[in-house]
Amino acid sequence: MVFQGFEKNDFETFSIDGLDARMEAIQTRIQPKFQEIGSYLTDYLSAQLGNEVFLHIAKHARRTVNPPKDTWLAIADNKRGYKKHPHFQVGVFDDHVFIWLALIYELDYKKEIAKSFVKSFDEIKQLPDQYVVSLDHMKKDSIPLKDLELKDVERFRDVKKAEFLIGQHLAIGDERLTDGELFLETAKNTFHTLIPLYQKALGSK
Repeated sequence: MVFQGFEKNDFETFSIDGLDARMEAIQTRIQPKFQEIGSYLTDYLSAQLGNEVFLHIAKHARRTVNPPKDTWLAIADNKRGYKKHPHFQVGVFDDHVFIWLALIYELDYKKEIAKSFVKSFDEIKQLPDQYVVSLDHMKKDSIPLKDLELKDVERFRDVKKAEFLIGQHLAIGDERLTDGELFLETAKNTFHTLIPLYQKALGSK
C-alpha cells in the first residue's frame, strides 16, 4: 500500500477514553499508516546517509493506566532502539502532525551533542522560518524557530531532562496531511534540511 494521507478519525483517536480502546485505535488506524510512511522515509534516509537506518513504531508498552496523548514512528541508525540515539520522528497529536529530528533526554553523549548545537546556534537559526522547536517531547507546545534563543539550547546542554526537537508542525486542516504524496514529499524535504544537524549530533560522540 502507498500512504493515502491522514483522516479526521486519526486525530479523533486521542479523544477515545480508556487505555485499551485508545491503543486499539492507534494500532488499527495509525500504525498501518506509520508503516507506509516509515518504509518510504527509511529508504530515503538510508540512501541520503549512505548507511542503513531502521524504523521503530512506538508501542507504548510501559503504559498501564493513562492512554497516550500522541503516537509516533522513529527512524534511527540502531536496530534495537532509538531513544538513546539522534533520530527522526513523524507523529500525531489530536490537533497536528510533527515531523522532526529528535534528541530526547535518554540520549547518549547528550552533553557533547548539546555543546555542538550551542556552537551551531546561528546555523540552526538559518533553517526555514516555519520550523518549530520543542524542548519537551511530552508537551504539544513548541517555539517558533524565529523565537528560539541561545539560552534554550544552553538549557538542553545544562539540564539533564531537557530535550531538543526541531522540525515542522502541520496543523489539522493543512492540505499536506490529507494528500499522501504531498505529505511524504514534505516529510522528505524536512528531513533533508535536518540531515546536517543529525550528522553533527552523530559526530559529537
